[in-house]
Amino acid sequence: MSLGALLNGLLVSVVAALLWKYSKLSEHAALLEEELHMTQQSQEVSQARIDYHVALQALQEHGTRMVCSGKMHTDRICRFDYLCYCSEAEEFVFFHSNSSVMLPNLGSRRFQPALLDLSSVEDHNTQYFNFLELPAAALKFMPKPVFVPDVTLILNRFNPDNLMHVFHDDLLPAFYTMQQYSDLDDEARLVFMEGWGEGPHFDLYRLLSSKQPLLKEQLRNFGKLMCFTKSYVGLSKMTTWYQYGFVQPQGPKANILVSGNEIRQFARALMEKMNITKKDEYIVVFSRSTTRLILNEAELIMALAQEFEMRVVTVSLEEQSFPSIVQVISGASMLVSMHGAQLITSLFLPRGAVVVELFPFAVNPEQYTPYKTLASLPGMDLHYVSWRNTKEENTVTHPDRPWEQGGIAHLEKDEQVRILASKDVPRHLCCRNPEWLFRIYQDTLVDIPSFLEVLKEAMKARPNLKKTKVTSTVHPGRVRDPQCQTSVQTSNEAKLTVSWQIPWNLKYLKVREVKYEVWIQEQGENTYMPYILPQQNYTFSENIKPFTTYLVWVRCIFNKNLLGPFADVLMSCIWQNAGRNQNCLPVLL
Repeated sequence: MSLGALLNGLLVSVVAALLWKYSKLSEHAALLEEELHMTQQSQEVSQARIDYHVALQALQEHGTRMVCSGKMHTDRICRFDYLCYCSEAEEFVFFHSNSSVMLPNLGSRRFQPALLDLSSVEDHNTQYFNFLELPAAALKFMPKPVFVPDVTLILNRFNPDNLMHVFHDDLLPAFYTMQQYSDLDDEARLVFMEGWGEGPHFDLYRLLSSKQPLLKEQLRNFGKLMCFTKSYVGLSKMTTWYQYGFVQPQGPKANILVSGNEIRQFARALMEKMNITKKDEYIVVFSRSTTRLILNEAELIMALAQEFEMRVVTVSLEEQSFPSIVQVISGASMLVSMHGAQLITSLFLPRGAVVVELFPFAVNPEQYTPYKTLASLPGMDLHYVSWRNTKEENTVTHPDRPWEQGGIAHLEKDEQVRILASKDVPRHLCCRNPEWLFRIYQDTLVDIPSFLEVLKEAMKARPNLKKTKVTSTVHPGRVRDPQCQTSVQTSNEAKLTVSWQIPWNLKYLKVREVKYEVWIQEQGENTYMPYILPQQNYTFSENIKPFTTYLVWVRCIFNKNLLGPFADVLMSCIWQNAGRNQNCLPVLL
């Protein structure tokens, strides 16, 4: 081989090596440029810094991790690491790797009907949450993810156009969900996935966090695949008190878990965010300018001022900012309003204030009670009054309006005639009952004499808060050291003596009246013998049989704390006659 050929071969090898190195450097530079771009996109979502390479590697190697609380989809909240969302498919994605965690691992049961509710409205099929599953290896074939470094709370707003729904379904549940988890703090970000626009009350959602909430439609702007580094999905339902009639006619929830004390703490927190301080006492009338009008509003205001010798002011959602309305309501001694979402603002009233709800003709106040229920919660300490227009001549109907504002012109003639002749809206399910809409959107001429009469009668029963202590939420603990002893008198007669010591916390509570609830059940029977006793020991002989096994429940109750059988069982004494005298075995539940 000639020297020239050797040099040529060497030169070609060197050039090839240089070209290969250059291509690798270019490829690496392209990857770095892409990572930089994705990092910039991530920082467009949040000001928090993120190491994109580390986040991507964590997702690829460890996949998604999920741990949930709650046994059913209706009470479940889940925490995720690296839960992703594909904006093209409009689906959440769980990426599997050898390090993934999925608790509970429900398999196909996850779709019966869903993993959880995204809203605080229970078991509504438009509010279900689930995700699709992919292996983490599929990330190689997908668009590069944009990472959201903030801790996020992912939820659905139920109806952000309606103030009652905003507070009852969204703000209160979100506020107390954030209280449950320490990392859902003021720096957490809310993500709304229901698909609505901002709506008229979006500023209220901004009060929950210093970060701007994200809407579903905005997620498309940040890329085809978004991954939330740490997120909580779902809302606590513990603060809701009303069901809207999807399964049965609307009314208070069967098992209300919230008290006025928690609602007042929430109200104080929002008032602090809005820099609101209380003012002097006066009466507030809610004024409406488009529907459900009080036709003689000026006359009503004059009558209230004369009757109670107080200043009367009006507020309007159409004309004032929400913080300015809360500023006024937080110092009012009385709030008067037609039935409507604006009455949710009664949660900002001071203790002892009166809530007066006006109902149009043919609308029964006992069938529509979200604000009565709110005012009646223990610890709210509000006095609720309802007035109903009973004079058909004092109402103005609007049959030609759109159906959503009570119009009935679209209905069959016979149905229109029936609704016009009806004097009382029957109980109904949510949400588009035409008779209900027709009547609730009436304008009303308030009959001043009957209104004042109802108000004066109700005020007579108004409790004096200066003489009444704030409702206590302290409950007695378990009774201690339970003892039971049996003695056989004859072949058909026996005695059962039960004794116990007072609950430990009772000695620190100033309680005037303490009683003990005792339930005795013969084993195998479904009936119980109930007793309310003032003392800590008692001998039972009536209906006590020898050589028979009984179950005995004992619990301490304060005045008005009686809840019924086994509502708050504290302990059980289980015993069996084996001789003429025998001690029985106490068993703590």
